[in-house]
Amino acid sequence: MQPADDSFPVASPDGDSQAVTEPVAPARKRPKPGERRVQILQTLAEMLERPGAERITTAALAARLEVSEAALYRHFASKAQMFEALIDFIESSVFGLVNQIAERETSGQARAARVVTMVLQFGEKNPGMTRVMVGDALVYEHERLQQRMNFLFDKLEAVLRQNLREGAADGEGAPLTPDRDAVVRASVLAAFMAGRLQRFARSGFRLSPSEHLEQSLALLIAS
Repeated sequence: MQPADDSFPVASPDGDSQAVTEPVAPARKRPKPGERRVQILQTLAEMLERPGAERITTAALAARLEVSEAALYRHFASKAQMFEALIDFIESSVFGLVNQIAERETSGQARAARVVTMVLQFGEKNPGMTRVMVGDALVYEHERLQQRMNFLFDKLEAVLRQNLREGAADGEGAPLTPDRDAVVRASVLAAFMAGRLQRFARSGFRLSPSEHLEQSLALLIAS
């Protein structure tokens, strides 16, 4: 007959029978509501930071977290929804900083330069997010995700265009026509941002997107 508890009898050196209790593994601490969701997104971003990382599957993500794929789907309906949450973070972070720059800088050209610098520094500090921003991580995902990232750069270009237009109106630079000059320069700056981030991602995060940045901006904005 099995003992009523979790112990089992063994013989002691003097022949007496003693009860020895099996060690019980400590129960895994359950994350608080919302913590698991954040943990999933953080782990996904970390996996994206690996240079040359292939397409990340939910199976690989679940294995990294030591949970089942079903556990992932309790927090996100699909992998696309996970990427949408990362894009939400990128958008809120970047445009929150854009608003701060607008409040602090009075010069239109200085605002434009600060926006470009901020975006490139954000990408440099968040390599996994950079792969989302340039679309490398979205190649095999839903088309709407890439469309959202395209729209983010369109919005940034519009911000740059407005800053440069206001700078020209204040007499900064010497454009032939303030509006046309702002349109052209904003387009070039947006392409410069995207290109620097793309190079950073494709180099395995070796080539800094902020390399020679001050000199580059002087050529693109102040010339």
